Amino acid sequence: MKLGLALPNLSPLGTRENIINFAREAERLGFDSLWVTERLLFPIQPRQLYVGGAWPEVYKYVLDPLDTLIFAAAVTENVRLGTSVLDFPFYTPARLAKHIATLDVLSNGRAVIGAGIGWSEDEFIASNVPFSERSGRMTEMVHALNALWGPDPVEFHGKYFDVPATLFNPKPLQKPRPPLLLGGYAPAALARAARLADGFNPVAIPNAAAVEQSFAAMRQAWIEAGREPTRPEIVVRVNHGFISDHPLEGQRQFLTGSVEQVRQDVQRLASWGATEVFFSLRSNLPALPEAFQMMLEQMRLLSGVREA
Repeated sequence: MKLGLALPNLSPLGTRENIINFAREAERLGFDSLWVTERLLFPIQPRQLYVGGAWPEVYKYVLDPLDTLIFAAAVTENVRLGTSVLDFPFYTPARLAKHIATLDVLSNGRAVIGAGIGWSEDEFIASNVPFSERSGRMTEMVHALNALWGPDPVEFHGKYFDVPATLFNPKPLQKPRPPLLLGGYAPAALARAARLADGFNPVAIPNAAAVEQSFAAMRQAWIEAGREPTRPEIVVRVNHGFISDHPLEGQRQFLTGSVEQVRQDVQRLASWGATEVFFSLRSNLPALPEAFQMMLEQMRLLSGVREA
């Protein structure tokens, strides 16, 4: 089981110095991966709520995910560098294929791409993409990326995207492509991931039973897509996790508590089929001047989860 962290590309904590210090410290402590998320804008009057409520304040300031990873690649040597998630419908295939290939080349083959279809209608309007086309564009984007990263000459012709016969370089160092994971919970999203991708990128919620149920749904989608005997890569994002300095009692949230409690929860994820779990430490920290130091302390505590 691999263990990773989300880089602070959200909120004003996403400074040059913080990204450098966080990435270097994570690698020094032996974490396997660093992850970023995508948010294009923060609408004043959003057309959709965020999980039934107001949009989080951290979404008011978001560094570009791929640019942030390229920057992190320059100050690290070994950690994998992943997106969780890129909203594929916002992009064109040639531009996205170039950006991801550049990340993979400059990081010496460390890119991991988690992708989704997006959910904010405001962001689709700003991207000049019809909201109703998001599912079709997502599927066609995967096929177009595969074509662009294949042997030259390449070309692609679909309903939404066209690429004329061309030479397209550089290709990603990882073959045939960097690992591709798809997010989403609906049966159609799981089926799409099982058909097109190398695995899944779910978000763990605080309820262990619900998380276990979601793993069963992913396994079933993988079987129905005819992908066995291979196994999917399942990278779990944890937004609510927090390490305390003593065990938590009572109605403890899944993936919170002491180092030993969180270690046991991570082992449960592995038993259900997870191959990697990464923690977004920013989510539970207040907007205080010392928030970044609190993140670093959580990072150091979390590094103990991997120890025997």
